[in-house]
Amino acid sequence: MASAGVGVSGTFPQIAYGGVKGINASDKIKVALIGAKNQGWANLEYFIQFPNVECVAICDVDDKWLNMRADDVEKATGERPPFLYKDWRKVIENKDVDAVIVGTPDHWHCLITIAALQAGKDVYCEKPLGNSIAECEVMVKAARKYQRVVQVGQWQRSDPHWHDAMNFIHTGGIGHVRSVKTWATAVNQGPFPIQPDSQVPAGVDYEMWLGPARHRPFNPLRFHHEWRFFWDYGSGLASDWGVHLLDFALEGTKADLPNRVSSFGGKFAYPDDATETPDTLTAVFKYDRFNIIWDHATGISNGLFNRGFGVAFVGEKGTLVVDRGGWEVIPQVGVDRKPRMEAVALKRVGFSVNGEKITEFGLKAHVHNFLDCMVSRQLPNADIAVGAKVAKLTQLINISHRLNKPVNWNNQTNSFLEADANLLIKPNYSSPWKFPSL
Repeated sequence: MASAGVGVSGTFPQIAYGGVKGINASDKIKVALIGAKNQGWANLEYFIQFPNVECVAICDVDDKWLNMRADDVEKATGERPPFLYKDWRKVIENKDVDAVIVGTPDHWHCLITIAALQAGKDVYCEKPLGNSIAECEVMVKAARKYQRVVQVGQWQRSDPHWHDAMNFIHTGGIGHVRSVKTWATAVNQGPFPIQPDSQVPAGVDYEMWLGPARHRPFNPLRFHHEWRFFWDYGSGLASDWGVHLLDFALEGTKADLPNRVSSFGGKFAYPDDATETPDTLTAVFKYDRFNIIWDHATGISNGLFNRGFGVAFVGEKGTLVVDRGGWEVIPQVGVDRKPRMEAVALKRVGFSVNGEKITEFGLKAHVHNFLDCMVSRQLPNADIAVGAKVAKLTQLINISHRLNKPVNWNNQTNSFLEADANLLIKPNYSSPWKFPSL
């Protein structure tokens, strides 16, 4: 296939899995979706736009969405998926499936992805990669052991303008970067009033939805979208949006995980609603010559630089601000009141890059890149190691917040200096599910 997505990956190392034969470019790529309601379906919508992709299976614990998405695929392609499952293990057993899209809540990502890799399937896994540090680490080990392609749903990695902005920073366009500010606001996320536990809706396999998470009565606020604001299933806005934005904070500064994280926040806006994760939070990551700051707030529509989300690199000569709409540089003014550089006008998405008109960007380009890599066996733009690194970073944020103190991380030992923080590295799976052992 012509590669729109691969073309923007030059910033990142590309290696081939030489021992594993790729799918022939002329073959149909047969995909299955696990988790069909929201982002999982958004992903599949783009997959089935490619003529060499066939959706052969959909899996969801909720009959309503399982059948609705089967209808949607039939409307879009003229073909109804031949296999509909409520148990994801049936997808793994299906030898017709070449690739699995994991669109489940975060607490399921690890088990499903590793099972798919062990079965010889490539995986497109929604972000964040895992819901714990230990899950992220074992998922990377599995991908390398079984030599499968894993694309994490951080689709900004396939947007050319993000790479254009990183190249500008890396070539000294704004001078030394002394600070990076990342932020996200979510005006529609909250408050969520407390609701009583209730009966499981008809057609829902709630035990399978819970899986390795702690067993508890069904509550509508812990189901479908709102699950991400409860620690058993997700990690709040810091992991939901943070993986997109902090990914490029690390990339722009060429930084590893920080040695020290201080996180401050809480339920400042909605102290009495049902959720557990903080609606307001600021985290500071300490490095030798710069700091990175994460800031989020729900129920607010605007953030820094009049943008609801973004990344700002504060350099000696200028501040580069980038979001999904494009990037620009605001010059710094010296003591002589003169700009230290010329302004760089906003470079918007969809313009030409290197003289070539970009016709695919965002999620579609990301899917295209994954499909190309299934053939070439190259690492995709958001390879599993990329997703693991930033997902672990967001876990550092949340662990510091939950312990209400700074934490110190050792990149060599993959552990904290604090004993209580180490207890939060690995999740406790509920029986009969067991943490993967490779």
